[in-house]
Amino acid sequence: MLKVNNLVKDYVIDSEKIRVLNGVSFDIKEGEILGIIGRSGGGKSTILKVLRGVEPFASGSFELDGFTVRPDASHEDIKKLQAMTAIHLQRNFGLWPGAAYENVLRRLYVKKSGYEALPEKDSPYYDELYEKSLEYLKLVNLDKKAEHFSAVLSGGEKQRLLIARQLAANPHLLLLDEPATMTCPATKQEVLDTIKNVNEKMKLKTLVVSHLPEVHSYLAHRVLWLEDGEIIEEGEPEVVLSKFLKKMKPAVPMPELKSDKTVIKVSNLSKRYWLFRQGEVLDLDNISIDFKQGEMVALIGPSGAGKTTLLHAMDGLVYPDEGEIEFLVDDEWIEMSTYSPKRMEVRRMTSIMYQEFALSPHSTIKQQLAYKLGVKGQNVIEESRKRAKELGISDKDLDELYKMTDMPEDNSKEILAKMGYTPAILGVLFPSYPLTEVINFAKPVFEAVNLPLNVLDVKPYQISGGENVRAALALALSSKPSVLLLDEPFGDLDPITLRDVANSLKTINKTFNTTIIFISHHIDFIKEVAQRAILIDKGHIVMDGNPKKVCDGFVKASNARYLDVCLEDYNKG
Repeated sequence: MLKVNNLVKDYVIDSEKIRVLNGVSFDIKEGEILGIIGRSGGGKSTILKVLRGVEPFASGSFELDGFTVRPDASHEDIKKLQAMTAIHLQRNFGLWPGAAYENVLRRLYVKKSGYEALPEKDSPYYDELYEKSLEYLKLVNLDKKAEHFSAVLSGGEKQRLLIARQLAANPHLLLLDEPATMTCPATKQEVLDTIKNVNEKMKLKTLVVSHLPEVHSYLAHRVLWLEDGEIIEEGEPEVVLSKFLKKMKPAVPMPELKSDKTVIKVSNLSKRYWLFRQGEVLDLDNISIDFKQGEMVALIGPSGAGKTTLLHAMDGLVYPDEGEIEFLVDDEWIEMSTYSPKRMEVRRMTSIMYQEFALSPHSTIKQQLAYKLGVKGQNVIEESRKRAKELGISDKDLDELYKMTDMPEDNSKEILAKMGYTPAILGVLFPSYPLTEVINFAKPVFEAVNLPLNVLDVKPYQISGGENVRAALALALSSKPSVLLLDEPFGDLDPITLRDVANSLKTINKTFNTTIIFISHHIDFIKEVAQRAILIDKGHIVMDGNPKKVCDGFVKASNARYLDVCLEDYNKG
């Protein structure tokens, strides 16, 4: 049994102490799956890290099968705790290269060698470890893929292989942090069924953190609602989830489409990628879509279907093998995959948010807004051309350098180096706006995303998770872009925060007539925000039209039984 008693945990950021767990107490019985739900940033993941022994805590204690851990636990105690627990962190695909069974075999070998390695095939215990690895793979329904190279497994198969590796450690407690959150419904169903099957066969104490009510409804025997580091409610999943979801604000009405004017044309687009050992992977094949001014469109489909490739091609971050993507600028069509002096203007009027978006923890929102305006402001292109000319940088190179401002820093560094530049060149060509001018741009955008202006003067850690997301949206919208591209940036959000974001997006669309094209695996969110949904599967458009019909067709094809209960069902309860 796991017993947690009055757990207290603090973080210190910029000399400020922030309490993330405040007297948390609960227990987990043998064979029980306990779910924890709550708002983003409420302390859910911190509990897992404390129980795993990778985060210290201020006071309280917890007992796992007779072994007690206190704040002053020794190094030996922490090592013992880590041997008794296994954790699967969200978005973790840390697998060894090699066959699937080898990943499990390495984990089994730790007990004999103390580290993860492959034993020699002629060693006296190799056959025993090999047979055990196959048993664990069978538990997660991967025994038929035992010899497959880990890199070519699907997203769901990788998740299941990670679970098999955790089980191979023979833990007393399995800790799961947002299992399969950022995956499509079919993949999520695979992973959830695996967790259920493992629980039924091994009777393992399991703690599942997820912000998705449907995950807890499908998996958990009991649910805790954690808010601001304290337990608000505990009990039957449907009872706790219904109370939690009552905090959702009402949905604002869907804005009407104001124009029938086409502003983006995707014509006969194809983009192919190759993967070693697997041959050709066709992401997009002869895709043609038109987008209207002010339209809100969801791109949905299985993981790996080509949605992100399409979105990045639209922003000019990747170039297609065939076909064209054109944007209407001042009644002239500009093609994105071919250089032209006007392509920079398309990039200026387009804003993109990624899955891994993050605000800088060390800068105020105002400072980050000033940087964004320096990249996307009204006269940026004209001014950057003057600076480039003084530095002897060609307009074609300037166009490529401007593309770097839309890319994550880690991705752009390598490209900049190949061009012979350091990241500092971007600050020279696109300096931040004066802080005194930022407030004039912030007012209408902050109003649209329902943020008070005093948020400008704080750092991200000083505001809530939902305010962080809306602040990031405000940054993306600060230059009043015509087109907003969203690459699943809201996948980690709880439904209450997601409702706030949905309302903000509809207000943004109504206020600025922004064309919004987004990728999401949140079915309820898609139905709520999109005026149109496009289902892409295996590089082809399968459905295009009414979001409810397209989503229902997708869920049915995915056999996603965990979605049998939707938000409306909880709200009725």
